[in-house]
Amino acid sequence: MKLIVTVHLLFVSFFAASQSIDTIKKETLSFHAQATIIDQYKPSFKAKYSGTNSLITAEESQSTITSTLYAGARLWKNAIVYLNPEISGGSGLSSALGVAASTNGESFRVGSTEPKIYLARLFMQQLFPLSKQTKYVEADLNQLAGYIPEKYISVSFGKVALSDYFDNNSYSHDPRTQFMSWALMANGAWDYPANTRGYTDALVVEYITPENELRYSLALVPTEANGNTLDYKIAKAHSHTLEYTYNYRVNSKPGAVRVLAFYTIAKMGNYNQSIRLNPADPDITATRKYSNNKYGLGINAEQSLSKNFGAFLKASWNDGNNETWAFTEIDRTASIGAVAKGTKWKRENDEAGLAYVISGLSTPHKNYLKTGGKGFMLGDGALTYGPEQLAEFYYSAELIKKSLFLSGAYQFIFHPGYNKDRGPVNVFSVRVHIEI
Repeated sequence: MKLIVTVHLLFVSFFAASQSIDTIKKETLSFHAQATIIDQYKPSFKAKYSGTNSLITAEESQSTITSTLYAGARLWKNAIVYLNPEISGGSGLSSALGVAASTNGESFRVGSTEPKIYLARLFMQQLFPLSKQTKYVEADLNQLAGYIPEKYISVSFGKVALSDYFDNNSYSHDPRTQFMSWALMANGAWDYPANTRGYTDALVVEYITPENELRYSLALVPTEANGNTLDYKIAKAHSHTLEYTYNYRVNSKPGAVRVLAFYTIAKMGNYNQSIRLNPADPDITATRKYSNNKYGLGINAEQSLSKNFGAFLKASWNDGNNETWAFTEIDRTASIGAVAKGTKWKRENDEAGLAYVISGLSTPHKNYLKTGGKGFMLGDGALTYGPEQLAEFYYSAELIKKSLFLSGAYQFIFHPGYNKDRGPVNVFSVRVHIEI
């Protein structure tokens, strides 16, 4: 593990820009980097039985590490190209199996235990101004400092992470700095199109004003569930995502409400058909065909309650007739939480967060697991169904201003994998996050 850490830190140091972004008013080139190390530990827990895809009952410790270079270049007026090579390695607890609201959001980026370098993002963005009024944006990850129109249409295409555009939330979105659970970093029932590492080829069109935002994407999906190879038979396999955001203020405190809809068609298997083919040991892969689809809805709200305190609420649902294809095995979910800044104890860039998420399955999905079926994350061999519940608390401390953060987190999981015969489970985490 020490070798992996050294490789990643060298990667960050090598590619980091030496010029302070605070002195730049309008950037032509931009270089940023991040590295995140998460170590998780769980004590042993009780279970009446275990299956191929179960969370291991024994005491366990696992680590993940990711490191990313964010490079951007201005091409012409309102046009920018971004390039993000990335390294990842390690493993989630039990190889990220057995818990739908999986505990380490960075394990979503890990395709193998050995550290490997790959291309995370490579895309171009073109803005089309709709007003003469402009606003200044600070330099950030995949964002060049400079003035942009207040109202505009944006077209992005290339290799992207759709979570960069959709289902955003100021308090619960980034497992590198906020809550770590998969079901808190994104609305769990949105089976958003991505390869194993969370990226896809897509076209994203955005209409942005100070109050209203409308986004649409057409994206590729994997050739198999949770696969790394994207399916280029676009007529037969693709995903549409549409989201509307309303930004508002209550007593001068900002808030936002987002409503999302998605539709995915891919070579998916069907739960009910799998059970009919083999009631004793159903296999979802035996029923895969291109005409199968999945659709769903999500809502995502956030509200600042004071200068240093805010709250969020999320809920989502999908039809759950065909297999989960890309994200996680959740068909309906709701979460609530709050985040406080450390200003009152004179640690203004520290953060403390507390959240709760409850998740469930559709009836076909539930019956499939009950009869011994396996998905790409779940499958205990049997199922005494109960909604999966996860509570998470984290504290993030700033050690070096805007550069080095150390976090501790605790997660309590009730009915892991929707199974009343297993758990509860306690998970303890330490996270180091570096930004340059």
